[in-house]
Amino acid sequence: MARVDEDERSAGLELARREVMAAGLAGSLLMGTPATASARSEGSLNSALLSFRPNGVEQALEIDTRSSLLDVLREGLGLVGAKKGCDHGQCGACTVHVGGRRVLSCLTLAVQVEGCDVTTIEGLSRADGALHPMQQAFIDHDALQCGYCTPGQIMSAVACVREGNATSPDNIREYMSGNLCRCGAYVGIVAAIEAAASKLQGPA
Repeated sequence: MARVDEDERSAGLELARREVMAAGLAGSLLMGTPATASARSEGSLNSALLSFRPNGVEQALEIDTRSSLLDVLREGLGLVGAKKGCDHGQCGACTVHVGGRRVLSCLTLAVQVEGCDVTTIEGLSRADGALHPMQQAFIDHDALQCGYCTPGQIMSAVACVREGNATSPDNIREYMSGNLCRCGAYVGIVAAIEAAASKLQGPA
């Protein structure tokens, strides 16, 4: 009887250990653990080859499959324009375009962009170095304060115009509501988007 109790206790501990490990793995996936050199060099089961086109340039990287797109862009490619703000998808500072659509790169697993075009703020200006009309409009309308959130604001603003939603100040505010900032530049941001929209698509 004592032996049976000991076996049951042992089985219970093993089950508990598995549950803890499973919870830890799930937590890592949700948190978007950055790719690490050790994981890559050890040929971890979590590594994968990612091929995609950030700003029109073909790239192939070995990444940790748990890495967020934001971490791969910033730490793997040195594209630090997309900012890590809240890292929980609530501030919009990490906004980039995937296949022409805006996404929060902190909540996007890098493996999800396999074969995709990804545009960051670094890829928005033209080949001759001229600023995108939205970038120039933000400067002209003083639509920034500290500037930390500005890349994400501009990427969302370009998408807002492209989606056909820059039709009124209220509409602009609604479709920019995913980009939070605590500075006093909101008025300038709306004015900048209206001005750029008129250049990109005609009068809004």
